[in-house]
Amino acid sequence: MAIRRVQVLVLFAIAMIISGMTLVVPDGVGKLPTWAGEKSVNTAAAVLVVLGGVGGLLATRHLRTICGDLSRQVIARQRTGEMTPVRASDHALAPLAGSINNLLQSVQSQLADARRHNQELEIQLKVVQIEREHAQSIIHSISDAVLVTDPWDELVTANDAAARTLGFRMPEQGRRPVAELIKDARIIAMICEMRATRSANGRRTVEHPIGDRTFKVTLSCLPGSGEGGGGVVAVLRDMTREAEVAQMKNDFVSHVSHELRTPLASIKAYVEMLVDGEAQDEKQKSEFYEVIQNEANRLGRLIDNILDISRIESGLVKVNKQALSVTVVVKEALELITPQASGKNIRIVDQVAPAMYQAMADKDTFHRAVLNLLSNAVKYTPAGGTITAATSVDEAAKRITIRISDTGVGIPPKDLPFVFDKFYRVEANKGMAKGTGLGLSLVKHIVENVHHGRVFVESTVGVGSSFGIELD
Repeated sequence: MAIRRVQVLVLFAIAMIISGMTLVVPDGVGKLPTWAGEKSVNTAAAVLVVLGGVGGLLATRHLRTICGDLSRQVIARQRTGEMTPVRASDHALAPLAGSINNLLQSVQSQLADARRHNQELEIQLKVVQIEREHAQSIIHSISDAVLVTDPWDELVTANDAAARTLGFRMPEQGRRPVAELIKDARIIAMICEMRATRSANGRRTVEHPIGDRTFKVTLSCLPGSGEGGGGVVAVLRDMTREAEVAQMKNDFVSHVSHELRTPLASIKAYVEMLVDGEAQDEKQKSEFYEVIQNEANRLGRLIDNILDISRIESGLVKVNKQALSVTVVVKEALELITPQASGKNIRIVDQVAPAMYQAMADKDTFHRAVLNLLSNAVKYTPAGGTITAATSVDEAAKRITIRISDTGVGIPPKDLPFVFDKFYRVEANKGMAKGTGLGLSLVKHIVENVHHGRVFVESTVGVGSSFGIELD
């Protein structure tokens, strides 16, 4: 619009110049005098220059105005982040505005792509963080000691078991070389050697002592793309208890073999004598038969005790707990043991309370435990001695106690802690009676593992022993 106004002004000025030139023509003369024509031309030129300057100034101002308007629109969108199209106030700048809008549209598309990519990265980061926390939780929940190092032999993570076992503290920030945290040179060497192999599928297992304990150290390489390969995972499992259990199993087999061999040897020997006709008469044959029968019974008891202990330890024994009269069980056991005690001239003293004390117990196994204590007392009480069976109840603690006391040979103090162990027999008393060393062990398993009670023993050498059972 401003350009059109300038054009109008220029045409108007030209018209004025032409009009001015005509007015100075003298009367009756048809052409312009020279001096008047030159003056008019100079005036016209001056007017044109002025009008051109004014038009240029107006055009510049107009361009500056519309360009400034476009600039303000772009700056406003830059501040607010909006990507709405800009509008040109003059159609002459419409191509420029269109180019700016195309650029804005392209930027808007790129920003949208960048936002989507950023959201995907944030989701992936959250997933990685969750997986890392999950892995950390798993590592810390493992009872074995776990160490994880990176390709530069720096400690990445470790659980509490590893810190306790190897005696170090996890750094609060950053990673530190494993050699600065762990003082065990052998563990450090194994980690470095394992990393140097660069075998992602390899695994190495080594037994390594730490203090008075033995550990099985399992090392595995983590996959890695760098020249140094990945890190190393080291798992330390305490094998001390397993080694002890393995030794106990070996001892158990050894003891069982020995105990089975003894009665079998006796049975075999007497059978051979019978076959060879060494028995001269029926009386001697009867003696041989009795020995064979006694050894066979002993062998049967040994096998029964071994099986019963095995079932109890493995939890396979069938238990039927019910309200049971302790008095009745003890009296039944006394009736069964009385003939055996009478054969050795041992007096049985019944101090079982007449009150019907009841406890939640399995009758068969509990009866066997009481009978084993009475049988053990008869074995180690000399002829003419006394065995006393007594029961008592602690109303406040709601506890029933059964005590079997004898006037036997007693147990040395050094042997007292072991009398309930499998196959343990007091060396000083082995000559008094044959046994397998399983009777008291079976009592302990029945009372503590099946009935969750307690067994105890008190003894004085040469005076006698007192074995007891406590049930809640």
